[in-house]
Amino acid sequence: MGIDHIHAGALPVTALTAWQSLVKVAAVGVGQRVLVHAAAGGIGHLAVQIAKARGAYVIGTARESKHAFLRDLGADELIDYTTTDFAAAVRDIDVVLDPISGDYGPRSLETLAPDGILIDVRGTGPDRTAVREQAHARGLRFVEFGFTPSGVDLRDIATLVERGSLQAAVDQVLPLEAAAKAHELSETNRAQGKIVLVP
Repeated sequence: MGIDHIHAGALPVTALTAWQSLVKVAAVGVGQRVLVHAAAGGIGHLAVQIAKARGAYVIGTARESKHAFLRDLGADELIDYTTTDFAAAVRDIDVVLDPISGDYGPRSLETLAPDGILIDVRGTGPDRTAVREQAHARGLRFVEFGFTPSGVDLRDIATLVERGSLQAAVDQVLPLEAAAKAHELSETNRAQGKIVLVP
């Protein structure tokens, strides 16, 4: 299954982040419960699909307006974070993928099963000392994750794309000179999928 250069360009960084977090770090497998925050976002919508492809039960947090989009991607359960506290709504989660950080970290620890893992893929942002200490005190795993370039992993990702198990959704395509606007849009957490810059 071929994809155009726009959708292909939307994949590498976000797909590697989602793939390596879920597969290399968490070893997500059949029957595990995976909670993906910002599930309709650039990393999140790919993480939903990757976790589903590996047989997990996937729960996503997103505004209600994005639930239909996420159901189409395979999400099993969705939580509208604007009306429901996810920390009170779900339990026994094996893996949390968190591209938001901040208070989402400590709140996510409340959802984890024993031996569960919280993976923070935010990159830059708030200090994680408190959540790291809380995770350690509870016997839970906390990982701050940044992707590593890998041809092998990109081939595995390409296999999922070819099988139709993974697709990048593109929210907007903007010219390179609008990079600042693209960054602002991505910071609003309102994008559905990726924002792609083109020359």
